[in-house]
Amino acid sequence: MSAFRVGTGDPDGAELIGRIRELRARILFDRGRRPDFRTSDGGYADDQALDFGAWHFIGRRDADGPPLGYVRLSTPETGDLFQTRAYLGAERYEDVLREYGLGIAETFEHSRLVVEHQARKLGLGVHLNAFAIGAARHLGAKAMIGTSGTADGQDRFHERFGFRPVPGTRRYVARYTEDVQIMLYRPGVSADEFTWLVEQLEGIFPASVVPARRAGLGAAGTPDGPRAHRARADGPRRDPIRLPAAPGVSGDAPADACWQPVLFELGREGDRLGMQALLDSGAVREVLDTVEDQLAELVTSREPRLRSSPESVERAVTEQLAGVAPQEYGTWVWYPWSGRLVHLLPREEFRLVRTDRNRGRIDRAQQRRLLGRRVGVIGLSVGSSAALTFAMEGIGGSFKLADFDSLSVSNLNRLRAGVHHLGLNKCVLAARQMLEIDPWLDVEVFQGGLTDDTMEEFFTGGAGPIDLLVEECDTPYVKIAARERARSLGVPVVMDANDRGLLDVERFDLEPDRPLLHGLLGGTTSEDLADLTPEEMVDVILAMVDRERISPELTASIDQIGVTLSSWPQLASGVALGGALTADAARRILLGQPRPSGRFYTDLEVLTAGDRSTVA
Repeated sequence: MSAFRVGTGDPDGAELIGRIRELRARILFDRGRRPDFRTSDGGYADDQALDFGAWHFIGRRDADGPPLGYVRLSTPETGDLFQTRAYLGAERYEDVLREYGLGIAETFEHSRLVVEHQARKLGLGVHLNAFAIGAARHLGAKAMIGTSGTADGQDRFHERFGFRPVPGTRRYVARYTEDVQIMLYRPGVSADEFTWLVEQLEGIFPASVVPARRAGLGAAGTPDGPRAHRARADGPRRDPIRLPAAPGVSGDAPADACWQPVLFELGREGDRLGMQALLDSGAVREVLDTVEDQLAELVTSREPRLRSSPESVERAVTEQLAGVAPQEYGTWVWYPWSGRLVHLLPREEFRLVRTDRNRGRIDRAQQRRLLGRRVGVIGLSVGSSAALTFAMEGIGGSFKLADFDSLSVSNLNRLRAGVHHLGLNKCVLAARQMLEIDPWLDVEVFQGGLTDDTMEEFFTGGAGPIDLLVEECDTPYVKIAARERARSLGVPVVMDANDRGLLDVERFDLEPDRPLLHGLLGGTTSEDLADLTPEEMVDVILAMVDRERISPELTASIDQIGVTLSSWPQLASGVALGGALTADAARRILLGQPRPSGRFYTDLEVLTAGDRSTVA
């Protein structure tokens, strides 16, 4: 990758900017998807005055190869020309900066990240994005702002670097034929899962700057000179990956609150280089490679009879590898929060083995159906047990988790967590644990909880509308507001109350006019619950769970909440049971099996009483 800047007075600047614009416009045109980037004479145009004075970053597979990707970083010197300023209008733009405590003179703009189709699996977009962020940090930016498309998950891609959407800025833009929204990043904080890469490229940035005349962009965005053609003909050099001699490489694991792992496939040169850079960085604390054992599990799960013959298993593994070195087979997964680099089978094979013991209860076809479903979970205390059980059982391939709270010491009596997680947002904690079970899950987190501002995004945005809601929050307003939205969208709701094994099922997908919470609150709406006193909140919650049916222990505790008890009593055994109950109900609902609306009790004290024993 190289970086250069073109000033307005540069004699060669206009020609070079023309080539950059043509490269960008051709990629943005995207085979006709954005027709406004094509000119009437069949050329490509993306003319923006912002190009002069901006930093331009070019990415290539080989040093002398053709440019395969590009991103632009604009400094405050050209702030009047920022795309975000034009998109919002000058007044609204300045208001947004003020809302975030930022000034015009300290805000840079990140824009025009484009990657050629054939290079989109090389990890080039990740490196270009990280390079621009690293450069902004090096240049002293206090914030980066930019517009982001949403149709192909570009906004979610930027979120992986720490960019966050600015509320109320999303709208359709005809030029891009999709919804666009403003996103903001503060370089002073972490870059989420790519912090290590941003920090590395921040240090490399000064050495990567070249004079504009040496940018190496020939006509139509091709490289200059015959040397480039030789490089392509020779093909990329493939050095072996240098793994640490033993687990426990020195270096501190990132302390930021990221939750998404980084996946490397060594057959892709960009991933290969990225993983080597990671290993060289010292950030990897432990390398775990059991892929040969996983391959043996794979072939025997397909053909259980092979287990009786080690020689047959070895032959089947050799056939499965088909000449690929074991180290390069499958996927390497980097978990930044723990510093672990783990070698796994490819996604489909990994999932086949991981869920192999589900067969006989959930067949392969049903497993595929479940992985195609999206699940929302509100409240990640009790809800964490549900989310983790869903992930283990393969119920859902995409999740949205919402909780504003962070882990405290008193949560450790019922959440699967350790003391090193204290202070971590509960959504992030659950997401990490789920992705350590299956790194290919699509998990979105709402660390501010479910609010009026995030309601629509939670139910219908991001990866798409949810198919089922697990509601486990403590706030009456949110409990009812979420059900109102679920009913309007026909989304079924399941809830566990953590007392007497209470399971609540509301099939709004089958009964669009069903009263919320089975009518226990009458005609109460979320607006009626907006400003409750603590005493009123207790009364409403007791009405929701039916105070006549709660356990004697909970009944005796109510008057002591806020006096001798800090909050509602809950036990790990009840939370674990709730995870099982909601998972069983969710699986049946999502597979179209019988699971009617209603309220059901799995009271272990009753079910395991002495007179219920089946033996004398």
